[in-house]
Amino acid sequence: MLKIKKHVNRVLFLLLFSGLVSFSTYAGPPYVTDDPEPVEYEHWEFYLASQSLHEPSSWLVTAPQIEINYGAIPNVQLHVILPFAVLSQTGNPVQYGYSDTELGVKYRFVQETENRPQIGTFILVEVPTGNNSKGLGNGHTQTFIPVWMQKSFGAWTTYGGGGYWFNPGPGNRDWGFIGWLIQRSFRHDTTLGLELFHFTPRQPGGGSETRFNFGGIIDFNETHHFLFSLGRAIQGVNLFQSYLAYQLTF
Repeated sequence: MLKIKKHVNRVLFLLLFSGLVSFSTYAGPPYVTDDPEPVEYEHWEFYLASQSLHEPSSWLVTAPQIEINYGAIPNVQLHVILPFAVLSQTGNPVQYGYSDTELGVKYRFVQETENRPQIGTFILVEVPTGNNSKGLGNGHTQTFIPVWMQKSFGAWTTYGGGGYWFNPGPGNRDWGFIGWLIQRSFRHDTTLGLELFHFTPRQPGGGSETRFNFGGIIDFNETHHFLFSLGRAIQGVNLFQSYLAYQLTF
């Protein structure tokens, strides 16, 4: 009976971790919902980050998580995330190691005008480099194909959209994601935002989930930035989520 319980706990743990890995970009950092705006041509973004999911019997955190974005050509951004993960669950040993690598390309195909939002896509591929037997990765290549749009109104910006995750493998199923965010700039160095997002079941017999995040970006100058977000589930698994990062832009 104890072995069965541990096996069930490990499966649930891996399902939660799959959600963490799938959102490992935190998309438009520090949020899960993304925007269509790529890094400027020949500019770089570097993030040293950590994100976590916590529910009553388990804790999952990337520590550290390195993200690099580069404006390869106008309107096109190349993207990679290199995460290390800590998995802790009641009754099981703590696991630590390299997780699944994320690769991506963001492409903006509609420019924003006074009356029109900018529109783009950000295709992501989760490469199964983590050790699935230790719960450090999904074990299968996952792909996300979304459409994002964004519009600004003075100090206010709103963006969002959705897409579809192709999530192969036993015990997995393909699933959809939709999210929207609104944020406001204060003075010249602080931006605060609120997002709401929802995704369909990621495994047979599973349930949909809805979560929210409150977050912000503090610009110390044009090069150095601090990002954060905090939130929780309002439908589905009872969990708390967070994201912290130092960002270097040049």
